Amino acid sequence: MPQLGLEVLIMKVLLVWLGIVVVVVVVSSKASEAVEHHYVNASDLNLLEAHEAGRGAYTLMVGLTLIQTAAAQGAVCLDGSLPGYHLHRGYGSGANSWIVNLEGGGWCNDVRTCIYRKKTRRGSSAFMEKEIPFTGILSNKAEQNPDFFNWNRVKIRYCDGASFAGDSEHKAARLQFRGQRIWMAAMEDLMSKGMRFARQALLSGCSAGGLATIIHCDEFRGLFPRSTKVKCLSDAGLFLDATDVSGGHTLRDFFSGVVGLQGVQKNLPRTCTNHLDPTSCFFPQNLIAGIRTPLFILNTAYDSWQIQSSLAPTTADPGGNWHDCRKNYYRCSGSQIQFLQGFRNEMLNSMKGFSRSNQNGMFINSCFAHCQSERQDTWFADNSPVIREKAIALAVGDWFFNRAVVKDIDCAYPCDNTCHNLIFR
Repeated sequence: MPQLGLEVLIMKVLLVWLGIVVVVVVVSSKASEAVEHHYVNASDLNLLEAHEAGRGAYTLMVGLTLIQTAAAQGAVCLDGSLPGYHLHRGYGSGANSWIVNLEGGGWCNDVRTCIYRKKTRRGSSAFMEKEIPFTGILSNKAEQNPDFFNWNRVKIRYCDGASFAGDSEHKAARLQFRGQRIWMAAMEDLMSKGMRFARQALLSGCSAGGLATIIHCDEFRGLFPRSTKVKCLSDAGLFLDATDVSGGHTLRDFFSGVVGLQGVQKNLPRTCTNHLDPTSCFFPQNLIAGIRTPLFILNTAYDSWQIQSSLAPTTADPGGNWHDCRKNYYRCSGSQIQFLQGFRNEMLNSMKGFSRSNQNGMFINSCFAHCQSERQDTWFADNSPVIREKAIALAVGDWFFNRAVVKDIDCAYPCDNTCHNLIFR
């Protein structure tokens, strides 16, 4: 593995993610060669899908609104509490434009994990933060979010555990699986607050919210008249039905539990379920080619969540051969990197049909990270990740406003020195 000669080592506390101190290390051997590492506790992996920036002195904080009409529709969190969202109003040229962002945060696939989840902000609004930072694509500053800063920007909180797609219950465990109803109640509430007048709208989400964006993209399009420009952005949502390091299918087995327990099947796109089983239709690779609405796929080729939880989880690696590589890509052997290159190839192959349509866009950078649109440092900053000198925010803006066809695919690791890679302690 190539090693960078260390001439400069700068360590600083940059962010606090929900109480987790994240340290950024900028390592540089030349002025032209710089790489950023974000150090995170390995046990906090799911928190990467949360609010990706801390409360800086000038960060916009936006309050929580509970959807008061939701209970009458049975649209409740796992514990039966009301769902909610955070809305910051647009102004000027963005007054009639809307971004609706679906929060991520993993899934629960059995009664035990859902019972645990309902006692957290991922399953109950009683535990949700009363205000959260709006950064990256949700920022209200033109210098941080050049194309969408003055739009109406909404983050819908995630409290069902099935990417806003379930509709069932477990009476004995007092669990409500009502993600689909939460989605519908939130849309109805936002339409009543002015979204029905939108001239343009973008549905987005990160991780489990990125998967939800793909599942609901055409539904979102259907809310608006044909004259409204509507598109969708899935960030870190391209979860692959991949073979793990033991030859098994860890993520398929997990998704099967989510789909079966939460009654997801009836809410998946019929363009998929009419010829594939429900679990297969929870994998985006089997959905994206059938989506009629313009869709942008933003993903790292070596997605940190998928490496840790799908490709090389501890259950598939009882001997611990992947222990070091799973946490730090610098500690991967040549054969392990080759395995990860195969995963990248599988990801690119899964998008071949999708990429043929000029209405679709993509930005696949060769980084070890997860979620890049809601973090300011990766969305749009002086040292943001780029492909061909274009940052993610500019690529998404070019695609949304039809300024350019955007089909950006990075060269394979280790060629990209603009990544903000994650390393787990």
